[in-house]
Amino acid sequence: MRVIAKSTLKKFWEIPAYNDAQAPIESWYEETIKANWESPQAIKNQYATASICKNNRVVFNVGGNKYRLIVEIQYQASIVWVKFIGTHAQYDKINVEVVNEY
Repeated sequence: MRVIAKSTLKKFWEIPAYNDAQAPIESWYEETIKANWESPQAIKNQYATASICKNNRVVFNVGGNKYRLIVEIQYQASIVWVKFIGTHAQYDKINVEVVNEY
């Protein structure tokens, strides 16, 4: 899969309060670029705790569920767009289906 954009993830973990997110986010990134997700079920097979949402959105629990990562996936094109990365509390304040902020 092609992830757009790693720089968004890096900006997040470079914030001093979120430095502990670097290792789990990098781990997710490395696993994702090696993946070949052709369907939501393929994601669930790899990440049982991922939440499949409307609009091709998927929510991943990162860092022991401390952080939430929302992506939009275009399965045929093998593209994963980062739509949101934040704390669990920040996640609770947004709409998964439409959020488009980093």
